[in-house]
Amino acid sequence: MTTRLWLIAGLILLAVNLRAAITATPPLIGNVQQALALSGTQVSVLATLPVLCLGAFAWLAPRLARRFGTQAAVCAALWVLALGTAVRAVPWPTALFAGTVLSGAGIAVGNVLLPALIKDRFAQRIGLFTGLTMTLMAGSGALAAAAAVPLSEATGWQFALALWAVPAVLAAAVWGLPAAPGAGGRHRRTPPAAPRGAGGSGSLLGCALAWWVSAFLGLVSLMFYALVAWLPQIMRASGYPPSEAGLMMSVMLAVGIPLGFLVPLAAARMRGQRRLVIAVTAAKLLSLAGLLLAPGFGWAWVCLLGVATGGAFPLAMTLLGLRADGPRTAADLSGMAQTTGYLLAGLGPLAMGLLHDVTDGWRIPLAVLIALVVPEAIAGLLAGRPGQVRPRGREEDPPKHTAARADGRLARL
Repeated sequence: MTTRLWLIAGLILLAVNLRAAITATPPLIGNVQQALALSGTQVSVLATLPVLCLGAFAWLAPRLARRFGTQAAVCAALWVLALGTAVRAVPWPTALFAGTVLSGAGIAVGNVLLPALIKDRFAQRIGLFTGLTMTLMAGSGALAAAAAVPLSEATGWQFALALWAVPAVLAAAVWGLPAAPGAGGRHRRTPPAAPRGAGGSGSLLGCALAWWVSAFLGLVSLMFYALVAWLPQIMRASGYPPSEAGLMMSVMLAVGIPLGFLVPLAAARMRGQRRLVIAVTAAKLLSLAGLLLAPGFGWAWVCLLGVATGGAFPLAMTLLGLRADGPRTAADLSGMAQTTGYLLAGLGPLAMGLLHDVTDGWRIPLAVLIALVVPEAIAGLLAGRPGQVRPRGREEDPPKHTAARADGRLARL
């Protein structure tokens, strides 16, 4: 098998592991809480911890890739994910929280390096491969959510959680092979030192566009993970039985699967992506308002919410590649956006849980989510303008023909 096929196989396996371990947990929260006698505060922390880990460990990914190589960094991240997924199934609260931190750390590194790999190896097909990986992430997330309760009823909640260590081990084994996706037949460090002006060294902290991309990803992620954590409980409070409420979250994730492929393809064909931002934020506003004001039509709002969240997250991830001027900038922008974005997003599940406890209901938490659609739309409109992130301190861009040759070399690797 050629190196290019190994790369595609590796990307597929990596993408499959970047959401399932997170979405498998919320449908089982009640079982875990009862089995381990967790308090309401501990449950809120458990719902928030994976997202906080995505932000807390994202900054490490570009540094690990430059220090040890992308192949080694991705392989190590997948082994950490597998270990954490297995450990959290141990029926002991400390193991549950420790395993959640480990699995979150592994996913964080994989999340950051995925856009950089696509920018480096498929620079001319960012939309296609971002769409492919987003589709796989959404599909595995929906499958994990849908299978959680049936697996728990058949085998127990521990097996339902630990099962997702298996695909992580398989992916780690593939990335650990000598001719694995990141190697190209030799030890290659990715993101590589880019040609001058194509993502060279320099800080992104002074770049306004980088901050708007980060804010958009953060607010999109806050909304997504808050809903993943609490949508089953919201629908149960609206009168839906537990099994149907859990199925609703799975359907919300499943509706987004085709959009995970189509939105990046459409975004990559556009010079600016503001029309897509308007579409997904309008759908989000309407569906959240429907859940608040007319919960009796819950299935309609959940399906529309699947369209909104299923389009917004792939769009935000696609912007990481489209707004970067080279693979190294893509890795740095991805690290910055996911560090700040997921730390912001981590407030979502925790704040939703605390607001529910304080107000003894879900109306106020839903109203807060509706209000947050406004800054999400503003950040998305500014991030969706044509342009590229340019790190402070880098040299002038090379002539266009030089940049084109560099991009061609990257695309052929």
